[in-house]
Amino acid sequence: MTTHESVIFCDFDGTVTEKDNIVAIMEEFAPEGWQPIVNDILNETISIREGVGKMFSRISSEKKQEIIDFVLTRSKIRDGFQEFIDYTKKENIPLYIVSGGIDFFVYPVLKNKIEPEQIICNASDFSGDTIKITWPNACDALCENDCGCCKPSVIRGLVTRYRVAEKIVIGDSITDLQASKLADVVFARDYLIKKCQENNIPFTPFETFYDVIHALEKRGVRS
Repeated sequence: MTTHESVIFCDFDGTVTEKDNIVAIMEEFAPEGWQPIVNDILNETISIREGVGKMFSRISSEKKQEIIDFVLTRSKIRDGFQEFIDYTKKENIPLYIVSGGIDFFVYPVLKNKIEPEQIICNASDFSGDTIKITWPNACDALCENDCGCCKPSVIRGLVTRYRVAEKIVIGDSITDLQASKLADVVFARDYLIKKCQENNIPFTPFETFYDVIHALEKRGVRS
C-alpha cells in the first residue's frame, strides 16, 4: 500500500470544462421535456442516476458520433488545467477525474491530457434504439443516494488503496455535494458553492485551476 498525504478528486463537467456538457447535449439533441428532469435533479426530488438515465434515453443511439463531434468542438477546458496536471505530477499527488459524465464523450475530451486509469465515470450502451447509460461505479453499502457515478463510494475505495491524510474535492454542482461532505478540502464554484453554504461545508471558491494551484501551494499540499 502506498502512502500519500493527499489525493485529489476532481469533477469534469463544469469543472475541467467551462460548461456542463450534459446540459449542452440535451439542448442540442434531446426533444423537449428534458428541462424539468434537470430541475428535479438539482432540487434533489429524483436521484442523479434516475435523472441522467431518463435524459439520455430520449436521444437516438444513431447520434453517438454526432454528439462526440459536438462535444469536442464546443468544450473549452478551464484555464490552468494542464498546469494543474503538471503540478500534481511534480508533487506526486494522485489525481482522479471523477465524473457524472459519460465515457463516450469524457474520454475523447481528456485524451492526451490525463491517463485513462485516472478517469472514473459512467458508461454507455448504444445497442438499442436510444442511449442507455450504465453504472459501473454505483453506490456502495454506505450510500443510499442513488448517485449513478457515486463519488463518495469512489473516494472510499481509493482511500483504502492509499493511506490518505487529506482528501481534496474540486467541483461545481449537485453531483459533487456528497463527495464534498467527505472531503478535508473543497474547491467549489457555481452551484456547489450554494450547496456547501446550505450544508455548512467549508470551501475555497475558484474560477481557474491557477486558483487551485496557488491555494494548494499555500497549503503546502504534497504527496
